Amino acid sequence: MSTAMTLKPARTVATAPVVAVGLVGGWLTARETGIRPLGGVVLAAAGIYAGRTWLARRGPATTAVLGATYVLGFGLSHPLAKKIGSWPAVLTVAAVATGAAAVLCDAAEQDWFPENPQP
Repeated sequence: MSTAMTLKPARTVATAPVVAVGLVGGWLTARETGIRPLGGVVLAAAGIYAGRTWLARRGPATTAVLGATYVLGFGLSHPLAKKIGSWPAVLTVAAVATGAAAVLCDAAEQDWFPENPQP
């Protein structure tokens, strides 16, 4: 019996939910465990998993834009939290990064559109 784990093919992954889980899940993991690096592991794992799909579907330029949006969202959530609170800050940056992933990557795939649209 093989114990190897296989990942879904990169082109078939919906990245918007992965981005949301990475940002919200990373923050929640750090908050609930008190171990900030563990939250960083969740954040990084989700970012890498989404990034491989961005690269496979849309190429390096879009991957760079979406990766920067993801990382900047994480970074900007800290000063934003001082102004509006932790949960609102995390949800705000997660919404922006998730929306960007949905529009720039996921919506470009046929899954979002009917193959034969009716006039």
